[in-house]
Amino acid sequence: MATKKMTKKDYFNALRAIVADNEELTAFIDRELKLLAKKSQNRSKKPTKTQLENEKLKADIMVALTEADTMLNIKELMAVCPSIAKLSNQKITHLLTPLVEEGKLAKTYVKKVPYFSVA
Repeated sequence: MATKKMTKKDYFNALRAIVADNEELTAFIDRELKLLAKKSQNRSKKPTKTQLENEKLKADIMVALTEADTMLNIKELMAVCPSIAKLSNQKITHLLTPLVEEGKLAKTYVKKVPYFSVA
């Protein structure tokens, strides 16, 4: 059986119920709860710098595969797309995987080597 993990907010609320008669502790706990709420509110929903760079690289990959109009493996893709030429195979695979899952690219294995093409 899995139990729900208590959050910092849950702990403070439990402590507040225990020390309800002590005004100093109650004020401290209220202040901490306000800080937690402010922190979660300020958490940005915009993409990070790396995520923005990855989106640009994905667009470059799509353009390269569209222009090639054939199936390419990762090494061939690195040769035709200069923006990803210096990246590792693992990084390129990390970029290609979501494109395959979204249905934008097709992944085909030829003798255990993955080839990618525009779907």
